[in-house]
Amino acid sequence: MPDDASTRTPGRVELRARNVEHDWSSTPLHWVPGDPVASHAIGALNFLLPEGERMFCATFHELLPLIGDEALRRDVLGFIGQESMHAETHEVVLHQVYGARGIDPAPLIRQSEYLFRVVVGPRPGQSPRRARQHLIERAALIGGLEHLFAFLGDWILNAPLDEHGADPQMLDLFRWHGAEEVEHRNVAHDVVAYMGVGYLRRNIAMVVGVGALLALILRNTRYLVGADPQLPAMGYLRIGRHLVRSMRRDTFPRIPRLLRSAAICLAPGYSPESVGDTAQALAYLATSPSTRAAARI
Repeated sequence: MPDDASTRTPGRVELRARNVEHDWSSTPLHWVPGDPVASHAIGALNFLLPEGERMFCATFHELLPLIGDEALRRDVLGFIGQESMHAETHEVVLHQVYGARGIDPAPLIRQSEYLFRVVVGPRPGQSPRRARQHLIERAALIGGLEHLFAFLGDWILNAPLDEHGADPQMLDLFRWHGAEEVEHRNVAHDVVAYMGVGYLRRNIAMVVGVGALLALILRNTRYLVGADPQLPAMGYLRIGRHLVRSMRRDTFPRIPRLLRSAAICLAPGYSPESVGDTAQALAYLATSPSTRAAARI
């Protein structure tokens, strides 16, 4: 990214979904050369994001009638549009990259569907009062996860993965997505505040959500490593050792830094503005190969 990207303050940004176009025909499973475990650990998000983003969209659609602030409503609609496009784009990867290269995505897809549709999805048959509380709980969970996604978005925008020869299609997928996470990082937090979620409830949701997501990423990584015909069988300990080496190479987010970022949420008066740089995100989105390819179609 240009060194001066963070020197410009764009002011209020009207959120909008962006079309993207990728060519997955030559993307390898080990899309970070020499770092197969990190490739799978980052790629594990592909299996969580389609259903997770759809749950985000469904929750915010339900919340819209409760939001009377017009500016916040516009932000929510832009957020829904972006998250919907994320879900569709990552779902294609499951079949055109993993399925096409011998890794069956079906078990992880079923896991994700159960998690986001049943465990944390809508619950028909509840009383109106309980249904509203469950809706707010889902919004609080999304607020915590969006902080993590903004952190990851900022990391992927600045990580030197291109210097390590990362596949340009997969790298752009995550940078496009990460840039939009930085761009809309305030929305879920603002919705949660608007709905009157208190400090304790907000932070419990953040701790539970972030902890569960990290555990699922590790679980999915083990599945992908085990299903990869090019890799030997590995347990969690061996996978962890590989990822520690990847952190030292800056090809995987440093977990201590991530946890310190998550701890920022615990501060009274926390604002997502402290995570990432909107100007840098917009600069990337203006030059993203996938958005430019879609514009030419």
